[in-house]
Amino acid sequence: MTALDPRSFLYRDSLDPDAAKALTADALAKADDGELYLQYRKAEAFGFDDGRLKTASYDTNAGFGLRAVSGEMTAFAHANELSEAAIKRAAETMALIDPSAKPKAQPPRSTNRHLYTDADPLDLVPFADKVNLCQTIDAAARARDPRVAQVSVGLSGTWSVVEIVRADGFVATDVRPLVRLNVSIVVEQNGRRETGTFGMGGRYLYDRLFEEQTWNRAVDEALRQALVNLDSVAAPAGEMTVLLGPGWPGIVLHEAIGHGLEGDFNRKGTSAFSGRIGEQVAARGVTVVDDGSIADRRGSLSIDDEGTPTSETILIEDGFLKGYMQDRLNARLMGVEPTGNGRRESFAHAPMPRMTNTFMKAGKDDPAELLSRVKRGIFAQSFGGGQVDIVSGKFVFSCTEAYWIENGKIGAPIKGATLIGDGPSVLTKVEGVGNDFALDEGIGMCGKGGQSVPAGVGQPTLLIGGLTVGGTATA
Repeated sequence: MTALDPRSFLYRDSLDPDAAKALTADALAKADDGELYLQYRKAEAFGFDDGRLKTASYDTNAGFGLRAVSGEMTAFAHANELSEAAIKRAAETMALIDPSAKPKAQPPRSTNRHLYTDADPLDLVPFADKVNLCQTIDAAARARDPRVAQVSVGLSGTWSVVEIVRADGFVATDVRPLVRLNVSIVVEQNGRRETGTFGMGGRYLYDRLFEEQTWNRAVDEALRQALVNLDSVAAPAGEMTVLLGPGWPGIVLHEAIGHGLEGDFNRKGTSAFSGRIGEQVAARGVTVVDDGSIADRRGSLSIDDEGTPTSETILIEDGFLKGYMQDRLNARLMGVEPTGNGRRESFAHAPMPRMTNTFMKAGKDDPAELLSRVKRGIFAQSFGGGQVDIVSGKFVFSCTEAYWIENGKIGAPIKGATLIGDGPSVLTKVEGVGNDFALDEGIGMCGKGGQSVPAGVGQPTLLIGGLTVGGTATA
């Protein structure tokens, strides 16, 4: 092991690889599954506002999570210390589980695939250059239009090394970079103020964000959205046809449908999709997948947090339910294979079934033709916050950019529109699937069970009939 080996961050103090394997084998002797999860992580963030650098933070942490699984019982302990002594203390908790009477679970399959570079994005670019990028973006945005009243720029990056050690001798290591740029612009005209935002990121290095055409696009899109909202009128209310744009609007799919397709909810029978494998749950032409193996994407992982390689998992195919997203525990209890969806926020959390990049695949419809079908409705191009009941799939989402549609043509921008419905019903109301599939720009975060992880979404243009729209004007 050399100083350039990322594993050196895990084993540089009072722990070595052989000791980690021996301690894990001893701690999990009574279990039928489990792992020692080691992690080193460093993160930084810059906040530029009102023409000056307002915040700058840098943090490093390291630790482990030790988990033993016996049947449905799980023992878990963690500490922010990578040492033999700390792991031995955690092993005392593992001794509390009932001894397994079943054969040991087989280890994940091995892979040599690496979706991203081992390079550390935080150290490759000097501090002053990061601050200068924020300042340059601020100046460029203010120079674009005299109506620009305020500019906020956020730049952040993380670099994490993880290693999964199992009692059977299996070891897997992953290095995970993640960067993000966000631009928010407030414009003012005749006493009215409106905001536009645009963000991008992924599992790559800062150099992409520093490319002039990249950050200029972020400025242009944030300003465009702000100016659109400056001309917006009150949103209509009532049940109507909704046309969802490609890319980021897939967040509705992620929240309203995706969580209901995670293995734990279906094993416990609490999802609207429980026990429905093989049934038609969506309109024909609707195919939904989760794929954590797409290079550089925000939700992608070479391996999940249990060591299982990620891959494309078909959830719904041509309207029929094909499967769920599984971690190792739920897959074993349901008698199926894990899908590489065992994820955790950090070493301090136990893994659970989580989405990676979840999206609807392209259809055959021309987006312009889909628009022409709408007599009265709205076109939703971008979303902000929302609320979802995971069990029922009921959701409320706020549109940050939307337009009125009348007689097949895009009309005035609207403000204050919310989409209200439930995931299972929405799938059956899909009347057209565009051929313009796109993934989001790489800004998503997914929350579940008190844990947050990066995630990706996507979809083509989607025509949905009979969706409730909340607003202040009468449609």
